[in-house]
Amino acid sequence: MELCFATNNAHKLEEVKSLLQGQVQIVSLQDIGCAEELAETTGTIIGNSRQKAEYVFENYNVPCFADDSGLEVEALTNAPGVDSAHYAGLQRSHDDNISLLLKNMEGVTDRKAQFVTVITLLASGVDQRFVGTIKGTIIHKKMGTCGFGYDPIFRPDGFDNTLAQMTLEEKNKISHRAKATEQLIEFLRSRAFKL
Repeated sequence: MELCFATNNAHKLEEVKSLLQGQVQIVSLQDIGCAEELAETTGTIIGNSRQKAEYVFENYNVPCFADDSGLEVEALTNAPGVDSAHYAGLQRSHDDNISLLLKNMEGVTDRKAQFVTVITLLASGVDQRFVGTIKGTIIHKKMGTCGFGYDPIFRPDGFDNTLAQMTLEEKNKISHRAKATEQLIEFLRSRAFKL
C-alpha cells in the first residue's frame, strides 16, 4: 500500500519511515507533486493534523496521513503546545525555541512536560485519528546532538538521557510519534490493508 505522509519536515519523514520499516510504502509531498506549504491555522494540534490531511486528500486524491506535534509544559499552561515549531518566531529555529523556553522557565521548579502527536489518516471510506504522548521533564540546559526540536532539553520519565542523547532506534521505542504511528500500523493491519 502507498500512503502519502503530508509533511515537509525531513526529520519527521525519516522517523516515520524508520518506524514503518518498509511495511507501508511512504511517499512524500514532493513525490505527489505538492510543493505548497501546508496550512496550520486551526489553533489546535488535532485541528492542524486534520487540516493538512484534508488538504492533501482533497486536492491530490491520494490516501494520506498528516501529523501535528507539540510540547506541552505544565508550568507554562501547556505552552508552547500548538505553537511549538514557531515558539520564538516564524523563522522556526530549534535553537531559538529552546532558548526562549528555557528563559521562560527560569526559577520554575515544576518542570513536568509532555510531547503529543496526533495523526489523521484519510483514505476512501477511512477517517481516523491516532494520539501518542510521552511524559518527561524539561532539563536546564541542552544535552545531546541527535533528534530535533526540543529533544535536547526533554528527558523522558524513567530515563537518564534526553531524547537527543538517544539513537533514532532508541527514541523510536518510546516517542510520542512512535506511539501514534504504531496505532496507525495496527489500524491498517486490522482493516486488512496490504502491508
